[in-house]
Amino acid sequence: MYDVVLLTLGGGCGAPRVPVLACADALTAAGATVETVTAESDADIDATLDGRRLVVASATDGQLRAVIRRMVRRAAPAPSKRPADLPANRTVPDLPPIGLLPLDPTADDLASQLDLPRDPAEVAKAVLGDKVRRLDLLRNDGGSVTLDGALVGSSPDVGEVLWHGRVEVDDAVLSDGADPILACAVGNGGGYARLDGLPLLTTPDPADGVVEVAVAVPVVAQRLLRRPRMRIEVRRARGRAVAITPRESEIEYVDDGVRGTLSHKRSWWIEPGAWAVYVR
Repeated sequence: MYDVVLLTLGGGCGAPRVPVLACADALTAAGATVETVTAESDADIDATLDGRRLVVASATDGQLRAVIRRMVRRAAPAPSKRPADLPANRTVPDLPPIGLLPLDPTADDLASQLDLPRDPAEVAKAVLGDKVRRLDLLRNDGGSVTLDGALVGSSPDVGEVLWHGRVEVDDAVLSDGADPILACAVGNGGGYARLDGLPLLTTPDPADGVVEVAVAVPVVAQRLLRRPRMRIEVRRARGRAVAITPRESEIEYVDDGVRGTLSHKRSWWIEPGAWAVYVR
């Protein structure tokens, strides 16, 4: 039977949460050897990436992303040492599958999108099985990764803010920087498919090998003998990479639920099938 690490991030102040204990008990009852670890740093995460089966107990997609980011950092070869068998559309080899134990039972998170089990006992069964689903990964030139997607500009958290920037998807230009932009969604999954009821992404699929991008631009429609009317035009494209170059000094954005600011060009590119989860 397997050795399993059950990893919780950022605990720091007490005993493991109830779902973690329940999952550990289910794994042990099935014959697995289980170690429960709370990571307070990247070094703590790195210490768990030792070949044992890994279960990540995460309250947010951002916590899960922190683990995948360290897995990428560990596995990605230097350009000068690129293996001959690494596919041309990848910069990292296949990452080992992980188990995902969601800690927020009501969250609209990546686990919900993927229809992964949320019950600790079912998660344990998946981790001890051999059924795996491989998923696309977005890497970016800031040294991090994106699992679900990013929303640049307006969002329910940030509020409505118009900004300017150049948005390119492969050879397609969705904005040359002249038009004001309400929001730009960079989608691997469907977490940012809509903004206050406005459809942005139409076919988000975290295993289709492409990134979907949508730019929402306010447009004033002139009407004969009537007052002009504002509408939102959504420009969409799909491809292997996206680059956003802001013209403002700082633009707020949300990436896998983690807030930040863009002050210079940021590029994301797709790594098809780079990471994987255990499924039932």
